Amino acid sequence: MSRALDRERGGDYTFDDVSVVMGTYNEEAAIGTVLDDVARVTDGRAEVVCVDGSSDGTPEIARERGARVVQQRPRGYGVAVAAALASATRPVVVTTDCDDTYPMERLPDFLDAINDGYDVVSGDRLYHGARAMPPVNRLGNRAFALLASVLAGRRLHDVTTGMRAYRRAVVDGIEWTENTGLSAELLIRPVARGYAVREIPIEYAERAGETKLDPLSGGAAIAKSIVTVGVEERARRRTR
Repeated sequence: MSRALDRERGGDYTFDDVSVVMGTYNEEAAIGTVLDDVARVTDGRAEVVCVDGSSDGTPEIARERGARVVQQRPRGYGVAVAAALASATRPVVVTTDCDDTYPMERLPDFLDAINDGYDVVSGDRLYHGARAMPPVNRLGNRAFALLASVLAGRRLHDVTTGMRAYRRAVVDGIEWTENTGLSAELLIRPVARGYAVREIPIEYAERAGETKLDPLSGGAAIAKSIVTVGVEERARRRTR
């Protein structure tokens, strides 16, 4: 039976139906490990797309491991991830970061939750304490979650996580507008629009390589994005 016919009869998605996408920027210290983990966990069946603006060996390492590399000049986190989402070709899209902080061994759990009927499955790094995260980042992420919860009208636990799974209809059905704050937007808008969203606890590891985000200016940009998206979605609900 073909996968398309199996889907029409209510069959589950498999890793043949999954695209794993990420924005990459000078991540040669970690990208090989991340892509090896994806290949190991999915038995090499998932499509992998990297949107890359690196000046180091990141794109060459990614290509060597079978990833499709889409190169663009560096324009920020959100621009890269939005391009990666748009470049995916399969019906389930998983986002992750390329710094080896996220547990690729949990990919089967994310896919199981999509098969259970959820539209978005979001990895909650803070549930287990996120001890590998710098304290100021941990505090900031809890504050972001509280702010987003107030605006979205639902308790959210980690709105800036980089590891999520989406049904293709969610990715294609919403216009994404944020850059530094795209990670929060990618959760807040689906919640506000009534998609079935589940947060699941994940472990979070110490990153390999140097962070590219300044905690103060980056944190301010994320907070501004959360407010902007939250206010827009509230106004959208009022006008419907």
